[in-house]
Amino acid sequence: MARPASKYPTELELQILKILWREAPLVARDVQAALARDGRDLAKTSVITTLNTMFDKGYLTRAEQANRYLFSPHISEQEVAERVLGDVVDRVFDGSTSAVLLKLFDVKSIGSEELKELRRMINRKLRESGDRDGSKSDPGQIGEGDS
Repeated sequence: MARPASKYPTELELQILKILWREAPLVARDVQAALARDGRDLAKTSVITTLNTMFDKGYLTRAEQANRYLFSPHISEQEVAERVLGDVVDRVFDGSTSAVLLKLFDVKSIGSEELKELRRMINRKLRESGDRDGSKSDPGQIGEGDS
């Protein structure tokens, strides 16, 4: 029995999408060369098969030009990130975004600039949630006016 289609790209498909997000449109040969530069040396037939599978899945568009196809992404980087991260949050962390953030702090080193950006984002989300629920009180700021 065949494995059901994934909601998000495989590792190779994601690598190809990253190339196409940077350089599209590309023909299969150019995708193959970019993969080789990234350390993934594949036969042209394997690259063509993967590109066609990605087209069938709706990840890519293709336009015929001079007897060959030019491939471009049909799915955005943000869309892929939302699907993959949403799946991780749901399946691994039972839907808890705070558990994900706490685990990220444990697993990854975060610099002071990134922490300041996170603080600004949290402050913005706190203000937005205060506006949505009709609350006129200050939802509370994290830090000293870095928002």
